[in-house]
Amino acid sequence: MNAENQPSNERRIAAESLSSHLRLTLDALRGSRQRSALIWLGAGLAVIIGATAYGQIRLNAWNKPFYDALARKDLSGFGDQLIVFAAIAGALLVLNVTQTWLANMTKLKLRESLTRDLFLQWLTPHRSFRIAGMGEIGVNPDQRIHADAQHLAELSTDLGVGLLQATLLLISFIGVLWALSTGVTFDIFGTRIAIPGYMVWSALLYASIASFGSWRLGRPLVELGAERYGRESDLRFALMHVNEHIEAIAVCRGENIEENRLHQEFDRLLTVLRRLVAATTNLTWVTAGYGWFTIVAPIIVAAPAYFAGNLTFGGLLMAVGAFTQVQQSLRWFIDNAGVIADWRATLHRVTGFREALLDLDKAVPDARRIAFEETGIDLLVLDDLRILSYAGHTTLSESHIEIAPGEHVLIVGERKSGKTRLFQTIAGLWAAGSGMVRTPPAKRVLFVPMRAYLPDLSLRSSLSYPLPPTSFPEEAYVAALTRLDLGHFVPWLDRVARWEQELTDVEQQELAFTRILLHKPCFVIVDEALDSLSSHARQLLFAALEKELATTAFIHIGGPKSGDRFFRRVLHLTLDASRETAEAQPRQPPELPLAPQDAPLPP
Repeated sequence: MNAENQPSNERRIAAESLSSHLRLTLDALRGSRQRSALIWLGAGLAVIIGATAYGQIRLNAWNKPFYDALARKDLSGFGDQLIVFAAIAGALLVLNVTQTWLANMTKLKLRESLTRDLFLQWLTPHRSFRIAGMGEIGVNPDQRIHADAQHLAELSTDLGVGLLQATLLLISFIGVLWALSTGVTFDIFGTRIAIPGYMVWSALLYASIASFGSWRLGRPLVELGAERYGRESDLRFALMHVNEHIEAIAVCRGENIEENRLHQEFDRLLTVLRRLVAATTNLTWVTAGYGWFTIVAPIIVAAPAYFAGNLTFGGLLMAVGAFTQVQQSLRWFIDNAGVIADWRATLHRVTGFREALLDLDKAVPDARRIAFEETGIDLLVLDDLRILSYAGHTTLSESHIEIAPGEHVLIVGERKSGKTRLFQTIAGLWAAGSGMVRTPPAKRVLFVPMRAYLPDLSLRSSLSYPLPPTSFPEEAYVAALTRLDLGHFVPWLDRVARWEQELTDVEQQELAFTRILLHKPCFVIVDEALDSLSSHARQLLFAALEKELATTAFIHIGGPKSGDRFFRRVLHLTLDASRETAEAQPRQPPELPLAPQDAPLPP
């Protein structure tokens, strides 16, 4: 089946049940170090909310003696009830402050749990590389890990506290309202009819009608919310992309083009926001109308009992208060319909991303998968390697290749012949195809990608990456930099900077090659990175390798002009891009077999 006929991962995950998304979230929390703290915070919130509900019952019961004292003009009784009110209000104040602290701490711990779990799942070896090629689900992972996880933690806490509070108040005040409805009869066409608990049924009917309306009008908000967050992240990524390449844009005078592109991204966001505004406006007809009518609804419902003499004036106000508490508890869903839709959309984005990461480790058919094996010997072996890519099949000039320590091997390929795919395959990042790759222990291999990566750490930490800077003595850093004529960087070893912005691409690549002299690996595998070095820098590197790392195998995958006397063995890449081969390609990365988790990692 072609990719065009298949639903995207994002749509598939969004269509899954709410229970499956909650299960994924609970799985993440169960393995969190904050699990105990979350349990204690949840228990504390439950106790405080229960105590608050009891306080609300006492406050509602206080209405009857207080207003009856007013009706009797009983000054002494009025004063006594003010003292009772002060005690109840003081207790509720303490409970409210405590609840606020517990809720905020729950948000913090919940966000910490979700974010750290996403860090772990995303940066499990090779997953971040694989997810980036999976289409919509892999776009802007920073948005899902940072903003969406934070939003989910805050909404989950607020909704959880609100739901528990509304449930306890509903259970508590239904009993009060039922008792106040006892003995009330209605004269209908000369027949007196008693409806037990009629005020309870009135509150349930009133809230049910509004709930149904809010559910009908609030359903579109879930999908629109998810789409809105996706468009927001697209715009954010576009802005970051322009900012990162602002120099190239400026020298090319491409500001107008980039401005138009940003306008297009923003227009896509505005289209979704307009639909969201329309849906929210429709929902407001129900929520706002319900709110306004609620001002008189309790009095209308309780009026028959008052006029029939079943309730005093204080009892009327007590009934109004109980009815208000019941309908407010039932109204919780109505008031939070939009928030619930937002929560579900955010939950889909976070758990969908997590599920996609976990799915990467599921088994794939062996017939279309390169086999990987990390051996315990210092030997790189490529057997009958046939790499499947979107351009076709890439093969090497020899079916069986063994590269031993000390060899200098150049693998030559024309443009778009699959050089980077070969690099990724040896690194264990790409497994689409057939054949076998046997590698030395991962810690004895150093990969140098086409684009250098220097973390925003001290220069010392960037050079020792991924090992801690204390892994090498001071003299080793100085010697490595000096050997490649980079001694002017020695004073910067302890300086922290955004090296990608401060250094040129050539300087970054030269520093990346310094890692070779520092780490002294048994195998070095380079993806066209030599081509960015000057002739002088190349000769310095080759001389250092021959003198100081004579037993290191150096493998460079590059173009036809990469040749040098340093390389004593040359292999060739061949691309088969026949029509039959190309049409047999899967068109989306999720279709491609994935590398094993224990394949060697680039440092």
